[in-house]
Amino acid sequence: MYEKLSTAVQYIQSQHNFTPKVGMVLGSGLGAYIDKVEDKIEIPYSEIPYFNETTVEGHSGRLILGKVNDVNVAILQGRIHAYEGYGMDEVVFPVRTLATMGAEFLVLTNAAGGINFDFRPGDLVLIKDHINLMGKNPLVGPNIAELGPRFPDMTKAYPEELRNIFKETAESLGFETKEGVYCSVLGPTYETPAEINMFRTLGADMVGMSTVPESIAANHLGIKVVGISCITNLAAGMEQKKLDHGDIKEEALRVMEKFSSLLSEAIGKISSIE
Repeated sequence: MYEKLSTAVQYIQSQHNFTPKVGMVLGSGLGAYIDKVEDKIEIPYSEIPYFNETTVEGHSGRLILGKVNDVNVAILQGRIHAYEGYGMDEVVFPVRTLATMGAEFLVLTNAAGGINFDFRPGDLVLIKDHINLMGKNPLVGPNIAELGPRFPDMTKAYPEELRNIFKETAESLGFETKEGVYCSVLGPTYETPAEINMFRTLGADMVGMSTVPESIAANHLGIKVVGISCITNLAAGMEQKKLDHGDIKEEALRVMEKFSSLLSEAIGKISSIE
């Protein structure tokens, strides 16, 4: 695995001598954020050794290198998911690549279903913790000592210091962010109402099919993580309607201006943290 990572990084840097300060993963419907990137370089996943192509609508499958607020960023425009049939090592390979390139911070974004009754579609929620119900972990198997320890601590998987920066930035821009616990499930089916009730009982505020493997891999690497969920719908059983992926993408697009402003301003601030 470490040799594969080295090969991928060597290819990218042989084409473009670039060291990111901040890495980012754009979730469903949030890929339009790349319009905010300056000095943009686009590399299809298909050109990068050991990267897999995305198969889900709303995930373009490109690595974007450039600047946001004068900060070097490497953005994964779209992610792959375990439900597409990929192994966990393949799911987190792109994030590990960003870390190996030199990224010190990782911003993980996703479209999520709201479980908390106080959440509404369009809310931006900072992830304060997560619950892994995927039945999988990207660190299973022999530990890659070059990447991190056998048993990484997840007590502060989403540091409060970084969450506060995003929270204060949102307030300065005139809107509010919320905080919550993200529950990750395997998918690809949406959850049943009974499952949503169970997740709420366990302490989850929103649910999705991503993010947690990448967070685990990043924490293993010692990278500081920020997670942001865009609430695109209320979870199963909370409204009298069926869930549809198209509706989720549309809701994500509706909050793009707010989402983009928050990311751009906050990235300039977190990059100064030692």
